[in-house]
Amino acid sequence: MIIARIISLLIGYVFGLFQTGYIYGRSKGIDIRKEGSGNAGTTNSLRVLGWKAGAITFLGDLFKAIFAVLLVKLLFRNSYPEFVKVLELYAGFGAVLGHNFPFYLQFKGGKGIACTSGMILAVLPISAPASLVLFILAVAITRYVSLGSILVVCSYLVQVIVFGQLGYLHLEGAYRMEFYIVSACFTVMALWKHRENIKRLLNGTENRFGMKKEEN
Repeated sequence: MIIARIISLLIGYVFGLFQTGYIYGRSKGIDIRKEGSGNAGTTNSLRVLGWKAGAITFLGDLFKAIFAVLLVKLLFRNSYPEFVKVLELYAGFGAVLGHNFPFYLQFKGGKGIACTSGMILAVLPISAPASLVLFILAVAITRYVSLGSILVVCSYLVQVIVFGQLGYLHLEGAYRMEFYIVSACFTVMALWKHRENIKRLLNGTENRFGMKKEEN
């Protein structure tokens, strides 16, 4: 099943290469990576190009992860029915890797929160409501998009473990542990990509949404 894991990752990576914000910006004659925060994600697209661009970027990045997961599910659900949920997770992780590190853009992409959200909706939708509520509350109260993004990935990991222990993942033994480990990789990557935001949050110098530039 090592080959199935690799194929799932590669499928996800290919989908992740569709850089919605960059492509939309180019259609307007702008390289989004050279404007605002220099990030190719949703928030910078919104700040530089407006609400329409932000919405298109978010939806594009969300659905590319969903499509990657669904394709892997279709490919392997009959071959590995007891393992396909883990392969779906690998596809989602590949999509985030492709989004964050697109080879054709010198590995300079986004931070993967919209992509991760798409994976959550496709692989473990039961965890989506709590993550969404935490994001909305965090941004509404503090106006820190980065804080909301961090809470999304952290709450997802906590929920994965809780639901896994309760049997909602329908995975046994080593497969369930692998699901936990790969899920943790999403959180670790997101925290690493937000490391500068975390420093600014701790120092009280993070940019608030609606003011200056924000990264995501």
